[in-house]
Amino acid sequence: KALYGADIQLPGLLYGRVLRSPHPHARIKSINTSRAEAHPEVKAVATAKDLAPAQPIAQKAALGQTPSQNVLATDKVFYKGHAVAAVAAASPHAAEQALSMIDVEYEPLPSVHTVEAAMSPDAPVLHESWVAEDGSSQTNVTNHEQSGFGDLDAGFAAADLVLEREFRTKTVHQGYIEPQNG
Repeated sequence: KALYGADIQLPGLLYGRVLRSPHPHARIKSINTSRAEAHPEVKAVATAKDLAPAQPIAQKAALGQTPSQNVLATDKVFYKGHAVAAVAAASPHAAEQALSMIDVEYEPLPSVHTVEAAMSPDAPVLHESWVAEDGSSQTNVTNHEQSGFGDLDAGFAAADLVLEREFRTKTVHQGYIEPQNG
């Protein structure tokens, strides 16, 4: 009886690893997986070309134009760590070795690192097919919504103290309760 996922050793078990982009924004010029595919312990190598054709979606995705572009990058990577290729092998060591055998040629593109910089009119555009809501230009802004109620100016005027600050938080991720598998 296994206590954790890492305790299970099934016959034919494969180990997966993902090759991720070292660039925050870059065009993928070529991907050559032939050396990794030739590794004797490698069972499969996948890139975006191996995924089902992407279906257009009505709403623009935050990190890509279709959900599959977030699974494995197609023409461009949009953030450092964006998945580019995946490997399945007979051992964790072989999977790791195979990643180093995948050759990716990138054309680094200008990038931005804050929301404010990305919304700037002179920011590099991530998705060339996106246009401003009025159709006038390319943009990184997918949508703009405002909501409010009450009289803000009257509220500030009536306040005994007005304290203004700007807060930034880091990206967070849930914590798993079992050890990492593989």
